[in-house]
Amino acid sequence: MKYIILVSHGDLAQGFYSALKMLDGGERKDIIFMGLQPDMGSEVYTEEFKKKIADITNNDEIFLFGDLGGGSPLTITANILSERGLLEKTSIYGGTNLPLILNASLMKDNLNTAELNDFILNSAQEELKKIEFSSDDSDEEI
Repeated sequence: MKYIILVSHGDLAQGFYSALKMLDGGERKDIIFMGLQPDMGSEVYTEEFKKKIADITNNDEIFLFGDLGGGSPLTITANILSERGLLEKTSIYGGTNLPLILNASLMKDNLNTAELNDFILNSAQEELKKIEFSSDDSDEEI
């Protein structure tokens, strides 16, 4: 199975998952999320995350998305996956956003790993756009 794992500071990962449920058809067992809370130490985060990934095996693939590339949630999670021998089957992305996760979720079962990684990187570049309005557009709805 191909898993998508969402990690963040605070509740952002849960928010991404909630939005995915709305956009992509409800509960998903192949999407795991975990947020490092302000009062949560790394030991607690580690133990809770290990429980969440208990069913993932060396036959599975993981696409890990973190809110910040060098952030603690992503770093701790990568270390846990490494300890479990799962890092070689993991593609890691930092600085994620909802369109990127949605695209990965929709396409993960249609593409092989290399194709999906290319798709994710290309869609990340295409999704970020600066939107400009002229003064003529001020009366129009956004």
